[in-house]
Amino acid sequence: MDAIAVSHLSFAYPNQDPVLKAVNLTIHKGDRVGLIGHNGCGKTTLFLLICGVLTPQSGEIFVFEKQVQPGAFRPDIGLVLQNPNDQLFCMSVWNDIAFAPQNLGLSEAEIDRRVVEAMRCTGVEALAQRPPHHLSGGEKRMVAIAGILAMQPQVILYDEPSANLDLRARRRLIEFLKTAPQTTVITSHDFEFLLEVCDRIILLSNGQVIADGTPKEIMGDRALMTAYELEVPASIEW
Repeated sequence: MDAIAVSHLSFAYPNQDPVLKAVNLTIHKGDRVGLIGHNGCGKTTLFLLICGVLTPQSGEIFVFEKQVQPGAFRPDIGLVLQNPNDQLFCMSVWNDIAFAPQNLGLSEAEIDRRVVEAMRCTGVEALAQRPPHHLSGGEKRMVAIAGILAMQPQVILYDEPSANLDLRARRRLIEFLKTAPQTTVITSHDFEFLLEVCDRIILLSNGQVIADGTPKEIMGDRALMTAYELEVPASIEW
């Protein structure tokens, strides 16, 4: 089954050149996809369109065969923002993780079950009563992910998830993502991170899909990467 199907998708911000130009792509259920390209190539914009935050100029987006309607909340799609401080705002970690289930109108018992399960999956149980603003960057990242997991989406979009993480937090995130059951799409400039986590890479440039293949096929292609001002990961070089 296709988890995400994007057809002839175009988008431009007001008074600017198009960010996306008739993009077509399909992501299958269970895929772990890395989305690469230089800053401004449309990666985050594509995420916001998939979530229905932005309205396309033309084209269609389907998530599990149901068309995305701009402005309509879809609990089956989760977006983890690049900066966890933009996502965490409650007085405690528990309350932050419970926020989405509470707004889904679930029973208290189901909310508690989801929060406990999300904390277990991300390893943040010991942080439950801590204020989010007192946490380290890596702890905030995992709490932000837990908040999305508690919504139980089938698709999770991660915007630069390894940014500003120390080595221990980065490793924990890699191990989590390698076994996560959700369909996963990740934007990142950390290509070594993508090599470990993803089974597919899509290269965006100038608002279009330039290449689509396995991580080594795409990121190991020196001519391709050089043409789009990207570096071949050192681990492939050796």
